[in-house]
Amino acid sequence: MSHQVALDFIRQNHWAILATRRRDRGVQLSPVLATVDAEERVVISSRETAVKVRNLRRDPLATLCALNHRFFGDWYTIEGSAETIHLPDAMEPLVDYYRRVVGEHPDWEDYREAMVREQRVLVRITVERSGPKEQG
Repeated sequence: MSHQVALDFIRQNHWAILATRRRDRGVQLSPVLATVDAEERVVISSRETAVKVRNLRRDPLATLCALNHRFFGDWYTIEGSAETIHLPDAMEPLVDYYRRVVGEHPDWEDYREAMVREQRVLVRITVERSGPKEQG
């Protein structure tokens, strides 16, 4: 099954809510900025110490609801297995993530230093399910 419609939507609409599972199986929700990488995975930036990252280490199932910038109207949900890429391996994927969400950075050296200082990671979700198939 193709997830292309949902991926195309996320490429243009970066605001999203990421759902992960807490240790007690409850749902933990986090506002994030998401995009799609060259391998058609949904990617977000986070910190090594974030609750969502700890949750994904324990249970890699992730659900993301991408919203349009008006909030009401079109939206898409994706679900899949998440992997967390840590520094130093995460550095170039984090640069690619920034370019896809924001564009060019005025000082890439400063950006890279901030990624280390903030203990950034890249979360990649391989999409296994997407929707809605219809609105209403």
